[in-house]
Amino acid sequence: MYINGQKVLNEYTFPVAEVGNISDSDNPIVIENLSKTYGAFTAVNDLTLSVKKNSFTGFLGPNGAGKSTTLKILTNLIRASSGSAYLNGIDVTKNAKDALMNVGTVVETPEFYSYLTPVETMTYIGRINGMSKESLSSSIPEMLEKMKMEEWADKRIGTFSKGMRQRIALGQALLTDPSVIILDEPTSGLDPRGMVEIREILKSLKTHNLTILMSSHMLYEVSDLCDRIAMINHGKLLVHDTTEAIMNSAGARIVKIRLLNEPTQAAVNEISGLSNVINAHIDGGSIDVRLKGDDKEQAVLLKDITALGMDVCSITNDNLETVYLNLIKESR
Repeated sequence: MYINGQKVLNEYTFPVAEVGNISDSDNPIVIENLSKTYGAFTAVNDLTLSVKKNSFTGFLGPNGAGKSTTLKILTNLIRASSGSAYLNGIDVTKNAKDALMNVGTVVETPEFYSYLTPVETMTYIGRINGMSKESLSSSIPEMLEKMKMEEWADKRIGTFSKGMRQRIALGQALLTDPSVIILDEPTSGLDPRGMVEIREILKSLKTHNLTILMSSHMLYEVSDLCDRIAMINHGKLLVHDTTEAIMNSAGARIVKIRLLNEPTQAAVNEISGLSNVINAHIDGGSIDVRLKGDDKEQAVLLKDITALGMDVCSITNDNLETVYLNLIKESR
């Protein structure tokens, strides 16, 4: 539903996503009226989305929402039923070779020749993409260092863990110095240590003037890494905006506070009386606070709770999860 040019789902209000001009250098990824059907099933349904230059955009949605299908069309792994998908102004559905020329991708589980080493694999990938021997001799050691894989440079990839393979996959995606990176659940299936390692690498990319589109099921990961979020369900766009705008879209943020001691109703009552607190309640071993305001008000809340003599162990935001669940529920 649209009201005064605004897209509205219950109390959540967002600007309508702009299509963007295909020749606009401010939008390296532009999807226009994209659809993909498999018989009677529609995986992507008239999807339109523009991804801003140098943004780190999280691509969210439940299983079967159409995220992976969209990314596979963008990377020419499958063909669209209709519509267009542009990378740096070139329609990948019509000219995939040129469209993907300046794009790095990690889609699905990365596959390698198990008998090759990381150096041999990157050399192979680099030569296919036209890199000179001189360029490769300097770029590969730098990339292995960035991926924290120097000591494994000459080991066979067949002996690597999934996390190590994922780091090599990221390294080869970045080897040619692309302007656009497309990632499909890069931490999926990794153990906690592997997740942290990949996230740290991804976080370091935010200073490299890259446009990154990343699908993920990990809401914490998206809120930690991404400055913009595009959310879809049933192949349709639900919302596309800055992470901050989406997290604060209901006019309040949900702050989860864990105290050193077991939370009590007396503590809840005291917190409920603090400035900008709308309400509070106990949720398991934590206290959920509905707070009016942004980061500034959250900082004040933490100071005020400490001033009450309560020992705070952690404070986290549940806003994205709350908004996500409500939007998905409303789009069923």
